[in-house]
Amino acid sequence: MKTAVVGATGMVGQTMIRVLEERNFPVTELLPAASEKSVGKEIMFRGKAVKVVSVKEAVEARPDFAIFSAGASISKDWAPEFAKNGTVVIDNSSYWRMFENVPLIVPEINCHVIKKGDRIIANPNCSTIQMVMALAPLHRKYKIKRLVIATYQSVTGTGVKAVAQMENERAGVKGEMVYAHPIDKNCFPHGGSFQPDGYTTEEQKLIDETRKILEDQTIQITATVVRIPVVGGHSEAVNIEFGNEFDLDEARDLISSFPGVVVYDNPAKNEYPMPLMAHNKDDVFVGRIRRDFSREKCLNLWVVSDNIRKGAATNAVQIAEYMAANRLYQH
Repeated sequence: MKTAVVGATGMVGQTMIRVLEERNFPVTELLPAASEKSVGKEIMFRGKAVKVVSVKEAVEARPDFAIFSAGASISKDWAPEFAKNGTVVIDNSSYWRMFENVPLIVPEINCHVIKKGDRIIANPNCSTIQMVMALAPLHRKYKIKRLVIATYQSVTGTGVKAVAQMENERAGVKGEMVYAHPIDKNCFPHGGSFQPDGYTTEEQKLIDETRKILEDQTIQITATVVRIPVVGGHSEAVNIEFGNEFDLDEARDLISSFPGVVVYDNPAKNEYPMPLMAHNKDDVFVGRIRRDFSREKCLNLWVVSDNIRKGAATNAVQIAEYMAANRLYQH
């Protein structure tokens, strides 16, 4: 299948190309697309150099799939252009996620909502993806009533420039500041931009996207997003209140048997998920599974995953795999 990657030179775009290669996605022709300043550069795919093209050229090539990681404004302008040509767009930006007619997909959870003829599919936010992977089996069994979330998010979620800022600070080099504050030896409760209600856009995504993916608008959710000086992945402390009573061992089994989730939870041996162990892996790791004794029917989880892999690139490629396997992509 002819496959375009839009935003191919960015951190997530490069990982998308690597994941296509690793998972042996049946690419007959790769079209790495990027901004004009990157056109003509070469990237490696399956041991061969492939030239970067403009987004316009990629549209005109009428690929079967266009996997986007180029920001909301590019997705807004160009996704419909690809879709008009019959291309399936899998978009990693925030732009299309909350459109009613656009499926928001985590393949292990809700591929059933994709219909033949859908031409724009939204990839959820990285912190949402890893959390709902742990929550989906629990919601099906016990019905989630309320979530209280605190995230501890890697600088890679902001991109290459944020990683450079942190590395510059560690090296004592004065450089470009992507964040409003130093990030090394620091953390700040600020992801995305602040809304009039005091919550940030990243916090709002956790609320809106979780309800859409789990297909339940009644779940009450509150979140605090924190940026921390790590590169391996995002971590989340999640407090869950269920509508029904749960059994702790059964809850643990439900999580561990869900595809793509690994329970790593043995506090006696200091075993619990960390960004260091999640880095460059596709699994979602869950630990610190314990009852919340301050309230009835409540459970605490600690959830960690590589935000560039399962949180972005791998999830997008898995959507393409599902659509290819079920022949939902034909022009």
